[in-house]
Formats: sequence, structure tokens, C-alpha cells
Amino acid sequence: MSHKRIPKRKAAIAVCGAVALGAAAILLPSANASQDGASNDAAAAPRTLKATDASDLASQLAGLLGDAFAGSYYDGDRQRLVVNVVPGDDDSVIVQAKKAGATVREVDNSMAELAAGERTLKTEATIPGTSWAVDPRTNKILVTADSTVTGENWDRLESTVQGLGSGMATIKKSAGTFRTFASGGDAIFSGGARCSLGFNVTADDGAPAFLTAGHCAVAADEWSDAQNGQPIATVDQAVFPGEGDFALVRYDDPATDAPSDVDVGGQTLQITEAAEAAVGQEVFRTGSTTGLADGQVLGLDATVNYPEGTVTGLIQTDVCAEPGDSGGSMFTQDGLAIGLTSGGSGDCTVGGETFFQPVTTALAAVGATLGDGGTGGGDQAGGDQAGEVDGEVDGEQAGQDEGAGYGAGQGAEDGLAETH
Repeated sequence: MSHKRIPKRKAAIAVCGAVALGAAAILLPSANASQDGASNDAAAAPRTLKATDASDLASQLAGLLGDAFAGSYYDGDRQRLVVNVVPGDDDSVIVQAKKAGATVREVDNSMAELAAGERTLKTEATIPGTSWAVDPRTNKILVTADSTVTGENWDRLESTVQGLGSGMATIKKSAGTFRTFASGGDAIFSGGARCSLGFNVTADDGAPAFLTAGHCAVAADEWSDAQNGQPIATVDQAVFPGEGDFALVRYDDPATDAPSDVDVGGQTLQITEAAEAAVGQEVFRTGSTTGLADGQVLGLDATVNYPEGTVTGLIQTDVCAEPGDSGGSMFTQDGLAIGLTSGGSGDCTVGGETFFQPVTTALAAVGATLGDGGTGGGDQAGGDQAGEVDGEVDGEQAGQDEGAGYGAGQGAEDGLAETH
């Protein structure tokens, strides 16, 4: 997205649209570096970490601890990584994890046992309106059923969970209905469908493109930046349902300007690369219906049984979303791309469960790059990088641009938007 008006046919669809300046203020980068200068006496003390640092450390510890590793999560209040460890005869793994700077917690369920439980759920309880993901904070599988799961289906689900054994899983009932968040309206359009653009990327041949939800792309091949407008982009690859919910859509004009940044209302946040999510991490989402919202990551590698079919490998969060937000970007305050909005239940009034496609997985599958070319967190993401706020956008002008993405006209018309 550019900070000045550019010809419509030469402009990328904006990654996000205008939202309130007040909402954008919470995305300003803050210094939150790791404690690299700790003394030897404090070597075993938990380290203060950014969420992206914590995710990188968790990946390293998973390999180091082997079968003893039972998941991890980020304690945002204390800015620490909490690692679950199944105790055994050799307690050296606990010492190693502590020396690495993690807070170690002994738990009962191993990752192998939790994975076996998920396989049982897949075999015996793949029911539309259900989802499950491992919650490392409880060391259990969190199973969620929406309002459509009743009668025999509820009995079947409940019986399956009970059959996993005591302490393996819990059931949560959702008041809403699991659905993908596509709708009619504004943002990116194809026929009567409306979705949201996720992140601008570079395809493997160097052409400009963007990522969005797969369930949007399987519904239509050509997409426009204006309702009933001429197509400006064509679907290249799409996955839905199955192992993900993502699509690569190529701009028809190879000269399209498609920068990797996010407009958070009056300012832009540079997207430097993609990174893995961490449970407990604070994230932000933008979409064409509800604009900017924030919340936490609740689970990874989630399975969701939509009416259209089962989707695996998603991120579960408590960030609200509504129809039309599908495909929109989820990111961190320091400019890391995390996810693409898939679906869920509820809305931005009552809340609910939401699910996101990991950006790292989507990039690897379609062979595209984002930002500086990064497709994963790694050491660069784990450093002291901060997203730069590099300009302002006039809300009224953005509202007039036909190439604007999320609710730009609505943002100028309504004045202020709030995060939920």
C-alpha cells in the first residue's frame, strides 16, 4: 500500500484499510529485548522474552528435550516461555530447559499421548461444528462444539472425549456456529462474495501476488478491488478444505506495486517477514468487515470441522471476526505476519472462537516470499527488530480510493473504530 494516491490499475489492493488512530496506537513497536547480559549466577533464571523469541526457543527446546517435551506457551504478563516437561528417570532435561531460560512445568500428558487422542477424535468424532487443539496451558486437548452439535452427535462427541481417559481432554460448548467468514459487501470481490486480502507477497517467479483464504479462492477465480469492478487478480493456487485454508492470487498487471505493509489507520506497519505463532502471544487482526481487533493465540495445529469439510493445521485464537473478514491478516506489533483469517463462531459483539491459517505454512506451500523474503521466524524474527511506522494516510482520501481494501470508505464515514 502506498502513502499517496496512485493510479488504480497500478495499485495493489490495500492490505488493510483505514481504522481509528486510537486503535493504531497500540501497534506502535516497543522495546522488549531478551536479557542477553545475565550473569552466570542467574544463568538458570527464566529469561524475559518477546513472543517471537519464545517461539524460536520453544522450537529449539522441542528438539533438545525429545520425548520429554510436552508443549509450551508464552506467559505474556511475565514475558516468559513456559515449557511442559514429562518427568522421567533423567532430570537433566529439566536442568537444560532452565539453563536455556525457560520456565519449566512438570505435566502428565506427553505429546505422543495427546497426538493419539487427536487421532481418536478424528476417527470417531469428525462432526461438523466441532474443533480440537492441544492447549499447553492445561496439558489437555480442548474440544469445542458449536450450537449445531446436539442430540446423537453431542452424545457421540462426549462419549469419545470420555473414552480418552481422565485428564486428557475437556469439552467447551460454543453459543455460535462454526463457519467460514466470507460474505457479500466490500473489500476484495468476486461476484456476490466478499473477502479480505491478507498479505502482499512475491510469487516464485518474481510476480506480485497476495495471500488470502482458500475458501474464498475455491469459490471464484477472478477478484476485483471494487464491487462489480473489473478483475485485477486471478487465483493461482488454493487449498480448502484439507491441510489448510489458503490461496495465492496473482495480480494480472505484473507492474502492480504490492508492498509488504499494513495500514493500521493513519500509519503503516511494515511487515518484515512471517513467523510462527506461540500460544499466549498477543496478536492483531484486520478485516474488511470489523477492521482492527486484538487478542491471544489459544492453540496451534487446530482441527476444525466446517460444514464444507475438515481443515487441519490452523491457529486457534480469541480474536473476534465476522463474515467478510476471511483472508484478512493477523500479525504482531513488531511487524511479523502470523496468520490469515479462516473462520470460527460468534462475532465482535459477543466474541467467540476463531481460526487462522499459519502464514509460514501457506508461503512454503505456494513457494512465495513476504517482506524481506523471510518465511519463518528464525533468528531474525527473534532479535530486537521492531516494525517501523513510516507514514500517515489521510482517512478521507483513503475512503475515496477505489483501490482501498478493508472498509476504507466505511472508516472515513464512521470516524472512530474500536478494537475488541
